[in-house]
Amino acid sequence: MALYEHIFLARQDITAQQVDALVEQYKGVIESFGGKVGRIENWGLKSLTYRIKKNRKAHYALMDIDAPAAAIHEVERQMRINEDVLRYMTIAVEAHEEGPSAMLQKRDRDDRPRGDRPDRGPREGGFGDRPRGDREDRPRRPREDRA
Repeated sequence: MALYEHIFLARQDITAQQVDALVEQYKGVIESFGGKVGRIENWGLKSLTYRIKKNRKAHYALMDIDAPAAAIHEVERQMRINEDVLRYMTIAVEAHEEGPSAMLQKRDRDDRPRGDRPDRGPREGGFGDRPRGDREDRPRRPREDRA
């Protein structure tokens, strides 16, 4: 059996529980073909770079799969039929990653406090130090009312 990473995007209208139900449905299909599903990650609702089928956001889900090719073909066939699935992608890999994926590691990095950088001192020649020229000294021209 081959190793795969499978990711799919589900519509923004459905709930997180419905996404979990989709994952369990496809997990059942893979297991019925004699395959195994390892790590399952739900990345949550994220904004899309561009609209897909009139959706601006989508629920992302990742599955590590150890299954024969027939199981992958059946899962992809069912995803083409399902209206809740916007996109899917399956990639054959040499070995599955250990630990959380890069998407979940990024979330951990964003949660750290912002004050972890050392103080760099006052800035020389920054925007606050620049003279504004004669714009502050001259009077403003009155506007003309256009009707």
